[in-house]
Amino acid sequence: MLLVAAVPVLNLQAQETNAAPSPKPEAATTTQAEKPPPLPLHQIEGNGGVFSTLSAYLVNPPRNGELVGRPAVGFSFVDLGWGRELEAFTLTETPWKRLELGFAYDRFTLGDLPQAIEEATKVRIPNDAVDLYNFNARLQLLKEGEFDQKWVPALTFGTHFKYNDTISGINNDLGGALSAHGFRHDDGVDFTLYASKMLTFLPRPVLIEAGGRATKGSHLGLLGFTEDYNFLFEGNVVVFVTDSILLAAEYRQKPNDFKPIPALIRPESDWWTLDAAYIVNRHLTLAAGYGHFGEVLNHQADGAWGLTVKWEL
Repeated sequence: MLLVAAVPVLNLQAQETNAAPSPKPEAATTTQAEKPPPLPLHQIEGNGGVFSTLSAYLVNPPRNGELVGRPAVGFSFVDLGWGRELEAFTLTETPWKRLELGFAYDRFTLGDLPQAIEEATKVRIPNDAVDLYNFNARLQLLKEGEFDQKWVPALTFGTHFKYNDTISGINNDLGGALSAHGFRHDDGVDFTLYASKMLTFLPRPVLIEAGGRATKGSHLGLLGFTEDYNFLFEGNVVVFVTDSILLAAEYRQKPNDFKPIPALIRPESDWWTLDAAYIVNRHLTLAAGYGHFGEVLNHQADGAWGLTVKWEL
């Protein structure tokens, strides 16, 4: 529900990694290229993207004259209601123009779920939050416009190792109830493939991004990981209203590979969000948004709101 997976364009000194190459490359220069705007943002799992969906563009890659890219850090906060809050602390480094490394620490407070579990089972779990660690590596297979073909989109493949250090303890406290309903593991690996294409023939540039994800994660892995992979669709659309104001919408399909626990853990719902971002300067971007997340644990999470900030060198 936060923004944005956009590429620096609109005469803003586009990054060679993300933007379509010039048909007549300029002669090499010993000076460094001017820094482009800080896009894309960090999504909550520590990749370049929107709130929950990704971008095929990479975060802060090396500019002309630099050996390696520079780091970027971010923070996101989402209020899901009923005392449930999601915080994400994110970090990326792009050491090579086609490689992005990312990390995210996600902390999700459970709201009144521990009390509901105690009422239903007479067992009091000591945890009021779960912690998820995400380690990401993304390789840009194609740059946008590569081979002097303007129609070629950026194309990026990612692997994402996730570790939940809380869910096994909760499962043990509940006598294995979670594993009996399909939450079998505390770690898993997602695989993603994303394409991004900037449309410049409209009155204002529009970025279209679509991708697929293979995952075993339940609620991103915040509730652990199931036995089998699900193959899901994700995507977003970003409109450059001005060079510094952007609007976006995103959709993320969610798996349902576990057996719901009545009144405690309901079936997952697909996510969609509406977002707005403001580029403060060439280092800082702020964003806010509205999200529809459907069933999350024991309550609905529609009409959720969130904020995000990203800063890069």
